[in-house]
Amino acid sequence: MPMFQPSKRDGVVVAGFDGSGDGQVLDLDTAVKDGVLGGGGGGGIGAAVGEKLYLKKMIEELDLPEIPSVFICPISLEPMQEPVTLCTGQTYERSNILKWFNLGHYTCPTTMQELWDDSITPNRTLYHLIYTWFSQKYSLMKKKSEDVQGRVSELIQTLKKAKGQARIQALKELKQVVALHVTAMKAVVDEGGFSIISSLLGPFTSHAVGSEAVAILVNLDLDSESKTNLMQPTKISLMIDMLNEGSVETKINCTRLIEKLMEEKEFRSESISSHGLLVGLMRLVKDKKHSNGILPGLSLLRSICLHKQVMSLIVSIGAVPQLVELLPALEPDCLELALFILDKLSSLPEGKAALKDCGNTIPHMVRLLMRVSESCTQYALSILWSVCKLAPEECSSVAVEAGLAAKLLLVIQSGCNPVLKQKSSELLKLCSLNYTDTIFISKCKLTRTIQ
Repeated sequence: MPMFQPSKRDGVVVAGFDGSGDGQVLDLDTAVKDGVLGGGGGGGIGAAVGEKLYLKKMIEELDLPEIPSVFICPISLEPMQEPVTLCTGQTYERSNILKWFNLGHYTCPTTMQELWDDSITPNRTLYHLIYTWFSQKYSLMKKKSEDVQGRVSELIQTLKKAKGQARIQALKELKQVVALHVTAMKAVVDEGGFSIISSLLGPFTSHAVGSEAVAILVNLDLDSESKTNLMQPTKISLMIDMLNEGSVETKINCTRLIEKLMEEKEFRSESISSHGLLVGLMRLVKDKKHSNGILPGLSLLRSICLHKQVMSLIVSIGAVPQLVELLPALEPDCLELALFILDKLSSLPEGKAALKDCGNTIPHMVRLLMRVSESCTQYALSILWSVCKLAPEECSSVAVEAGLAAKLLLVIQSGCNPVLKQKSSELLKLCSLNYTDTIFISKCKLTRTIQ
C-alpha cells in the first residue's frame, strides 16, 4: 500500500505519496471525514462505475489550469482517474501503463528500471485524495455558478423597472458579472436579458447607458435573430456615435460588436456605408496612446473591405496614406491586417493612385518583403505590382533604388509559394526595362556573386 505521511506546514496538512510527487495541501478534517487516510473504505479502483464517471465529469468541466503534480500521470500529463502503483513505487493512470506494457516495455516509464514484478496495485489513497480534491473544487464552482445566475436574474429584473442612475448602476454591475463568469453570459440570455438590454439602444439613448449595454452585448453568444435585432439603423447609428465620442473601451466594444454583426449572412453593406464609422475607425487605429484599439480597429476595417460598395469610401477619407504611415510601428498581426486592407484597396483605380502618391508606399513595401511572413510578402508584392504597373518608369526606378531588385531575387530563390516566385519574376522584368544589363545587375547587388 502507498504510504501517507502527514506533516504540518502553514496550518494545513501536506500529503506525500511514495515520494512520487510534491504532495498536496488538503484540509485534515475533510480528509478524515471522507475516509481518505489510511487507504480504508471502499472506493478506489473498486469504486462504483457512477463514481468514476462523476470524477471524469468533474475533471472535464473544471478544466483547471493548475492541478497538484502528484495527481498527474507522468505518461499522459493528465489527471489520473484510476491510479495504480508499480513495484518501483511510481504511480500511473491504469490505462496508460497498460498501453505501455502492450507496446512491449517492461520498465518503469519514469525511472526506466526493469520491473521485477509486472503486477499493478490500485492506489486507493491517492484515488480518494484526487476524488476529494476535485469534489471540493467542483462544489465550489457549482455554488458560484448558482450565485451568479441568481445575481444575473436580480439585475435583469432591476433593469426592467430602473431608470436614470439606477439603470446605469445595474448595467455596470451586470457588465462586471458577465466579464468575470462564463456562466453569466448564458444566464443573461436564458433570463431574457438580451431583449431588455437591446431595447435600451435607440436614438434617444445616452452614451452612459449605451456604452454599458454594448459592453454586455459584445460578450454574449448572439444567435441570428439577436444579431438581426441589433442591425436596426438606429442601433447601428448609436454605436457609430459612441465609436467616435466614447471612451477607448467603448470604442473597442462598439468595433467588436459591429464586426460580430457583420458575420451574419443578412448583414447589408448599407449599414457600414458610413463616413462617421470609417473616420471613427481610423482615429481608433491611429491612437498611439491606446494601442489596444489598433487590432480590433484594423480587424473591422478588413471585414468592411470585403464589401466592394464601401471600398471607394475608405479611399475617399484618406485611409491609404494614413495606413501606409502606420506600417513601420505595427505588430505582426496588425501589420498583416493593414497590408490586406491596402492590397484590397489597390484593386481600385483611386486606391492605386493614392498608393502611388504616398511617398513611403514603395520604401515600406520593399522593406517588408521576406521580413515578417509569407502573407505579408504576398500583400506587399501585390501592392508594388499595382503601383509599378500604374507608372512603370517613375515607380520602377524608385523601387529599384529602394532595393527591390535584390529583395525580388531573394523571393525567387526562397522556398515560398510558386505564385509569389512567378509574380516576383514578372516584377523584376518590369523593373529592368529602364536599365542596361550592367547597371541593373549592380542594382541587384549581385556583382560579387557573379565575379
